[in-house]
Formats: sequence, structure tokens, C-alpha cells
Amino acid sequence: MANQTFDVIIIGGGPAGYPAAIRASQLGLSACVIERDKLGGVCVNIGCIPTKALLHSAAMANSIRKEAKELGIEVGEVKTDYGVAMKRSRKVADQNSKGAEFLMKKNKVTVIKGTGVLASATTVKVGDDTITAKKAIVLATGSRTKGIPQVGLAVNGTTVITSDEALFLETAPKTLAVVGAGAVGSEFADIFNAFGTEVTLVEALPRILPVEDAECSDVIAKSFKKRGINVLAGVKVVKADVAGDGVTLHLEVGGKTEKVVAEKVLMAAGRAVNTEGIGLEQVGVKLTDRGFIAVDPATLQTSVKGVYAVGDVAGPPMLAHKGTREGIHVAEVIAGHHPKAIDYSNVPSVTYCHPEVASIGLTEEQAKEQKLDYQIGRFPFSANGRARASNETDGFVKIIRGKKYGEIIGAHIVSGHASEMIHELILARTNEYTVEEVDLAIHAHPTLSEAIAEAALDSLGRAVHI
Repeated sequence: MANQTFDVIIIGGGPAGYPAAIRASQLGLSACVIERDKLGGVCVNIGCIPTKALLHSAAMANSIRKEAKELGIEVGEVKTDYGVAMKRSRKVADQNSKGAEFLMKKNKVTVIKGTGVLASATTVKVGDDTITAKKAIVLATGSRTKGIPQVGLAVNGTTVITSDEALFLETAPKTLAVVGAGAVGSEFADIFNAFGTEVTLVEALPRILPVEDAECSDVIAKSFKKRGINVLAGVKVVKADVAGDGVTLHLEVGGKTEKVVAEKVLMAAGRAVNTEGIGLEQVGVKLTDRGFIAVDPATLQTSVKGVYAVGDVAGPPMLAHKGTREGIHVAEVIAGHHPKAIDYSNVPSVTYCHPEVASIGLTEEQAKEQKLDYQIGRFPFSANGRARASNETDGFVKIIRGKKYGEIIGAHIVSGHASEMIHELILARTNEYTVEEVDLAIHAHPTLSEAIAEAALDSLGRAVHI
């Protein structure tokens, strides 16, 4: 590879980096993506996509076990094979990665394999070669899983694993402790439980899915317990004894110490951003006190002129769709456009366990803390005709409505298809529709989305079907 020059260099080809390159190319800029592994980043290769493929397998297994006979379908003994499901998930991930490769070629984006390191505000070193940027460099290096070595839970890839290793296991372990009950931990608890693993889910905060509305967390906790998952919230891992054949966790529960013994421990307690070894110090790119790259929220430019950061390294929320929006936004800024500011209060959160949890805006707890004047509207799926027909009656829609103006302060959905349904409320909130205007939209019957309309009505004290 000879030394080359482009208008824009993007370091990292994940869900923030490669969309930045595509949009830059669409705007007439020559773009280069430097990626040391496969295009698509963590999300496509060892994150969102393969995990959702495994969750689909898990949901199918649970559905057949619990519903087949009631639905008039006779099946024999249901046997699961995690290895087969894993291989399918790898195939799905590979298809998506190849799709990103196709998009690079389609948009005439140059892809350079290797590790990019800042040499100056306008140059990047890849091995012995120097790549020069005429207009800008975009840092999109993402994040990685981490352990808790201070209590003995350093990741070893065998008995102490992360989601990375879990996605390549040939067989499901007999016993598994998942440390961290956010989205990642809850999803893997769901998956392995469906494949016959005895799962213990451990969370230091008072409830699982701690960033979600408390009512949503309660539904998932009850659902997990009903399925045999041992849910331990409000407990602290104080020590871990790691052996060749398993791990013993010492937990502090209400002032007492308990033990959990498992074949494997899956670490799902947060991620670390990839800011080391990419030349930030040499060039003078500053970090925040939390270790993220400091950026101007309007332009996403770092402390160094002409150097930008997007995705996980640019700060929370550490979500693929937030990174994609930032990648597109920064390309437009570099091209001299003036895109509308990103509304970080309107980035949806989704957990893809079953039932799913999806939310936008404030939780009820946050609305209380901010002393907002609000009303709550709820509608349970147990009262929804389509949910009854589909045997998906767990969960609800909850809308937090501003009492004076009717604005949507927050919205929360727990259902089998919450990730798809939340977008109606995101669109409404983005365009500043009131709850009354959501009600004016006629919802088809019978659909799960009718629950949104009913929750809107309930916040106005006018619910029809409850």
C-alpha cells in the first residue's frame, strides 16, 4: 500500500465509521476507512447482529415448548443445540459484514486493512505507510468488553468469558453466572436459559435493567424468574475464586455473604472505549473525566481542529444507532453543511430479551426527580386482542405525558415486539406531537400498536378498553 491522500479518513469501520464514509462519499468527498478487522465493527460481528440471531433461536425454542400443543401443533421432545444456533448466528453476522463491504465498493470508499494511529492532525499511520487527510480525520474506534480484575474476575476466555467468547461457544454450559443485568447480560441470560443452562443473573444495582423504567424492570424480572432464571439484584461481587473447571462467586447480599458456583461466568458489566494506542496524546486530543474523547456536541470535533470523534468513543449512550447518526452528522459537518443538532434525549433504548423492552425519553423516576408535572397512561397487552391471539400478553405500554401541554416526556413498552413499536413514539416525540395528536392517528385493528393509542387515551383519562 503506497501513501495515499483522501478528503476524509475514518479510523474504524463499525456502525459509526462506515456510515460516515458513505455519507461523505455521497457529498462528493473522497473517503477512506481504516479497519483492522471485519467491517461492521462489534455490532455486526460480535454484538447486536449475532446476538439477535441467537435470541431468535431462543424465542423459537421457548415458543415450541410452551405453546405448540395449545396452538394445535403436535411436536416431540424439544432438543436444543447451541452449536448449531451459534453457527447460524455467525452466518448472519458474516452476511451483514459482507453487506458493509458491498456498500463500500458501491460508494467508492477505499478500505485499508490495518490499525490506524494518528501521526498529526492531518495524517494517519498504518504500519509504515502514511495516509493524509485534506479535510478531516474521524475517530470511530468503538469499545470492547471488560472484566472486573479487582475482585478476581479477569477475563480468561474459558471460565471467565465476555459476550465475545459466548458467541463462539460450541455447547451451552450447564451452569452460568452472568455478572451485569443491563441489556447485554439480560439478553444472554435469556439465550442460555432457553438452551438448557442453569442461569444466575447478578446485578449490583437494586434491579435488573437499571436504566429502564422500574415497571419495565419488574416485568422482565418476573418473567425471568418464572422461566427458572435465578435473578439476584442489589448484590455485590466481593470475590471470585477461578479454577480450571469453574468459578465460585462470593456475593454480598443484605450484609451477608452467599456463594454462587458456575461452570462459566459471563462478564456483562460495562464496556471500555478504545482510546489507547491510537495517537491521541501525541496529537493533543483531550479526554473527558470518564475517559471518552471530548467533543463539541454540535460538530463532534475534538479539541484538535480537523479531528472528529463519533460512536462509543465520543460518549454515551454507547449504542450502534446513536453512532450511525453521529457518523452521518459529522460527514455533513465536514462537507460544509449545517445539519440539525442531534437530540441525545431522543435516542431509543432497546433490550431484546423476551419480552422486549424499548423506551424513549425519561423514566417515571427521572420525571419525579425533575419535579415535572405529569400524568401516566398505561395499557396492558393482556387487554389487547392481537396480543391475546398471539399469546403475547406479558407487558404494557406506558406513556408519561406533560400535564399542561400534553408533550411526551417519556414512553416505555414491554412486549414481544417492543423494538418495532417504539418508533411511532420516537417519531411523535421528535416532531413534538402531543399525546392528543397520537390519539388522532387511527390505529389498525387488531394490532399490538393499538396499545399505544390506548395508553395515550389513558393519560388523558379517556381509555376505552380498560
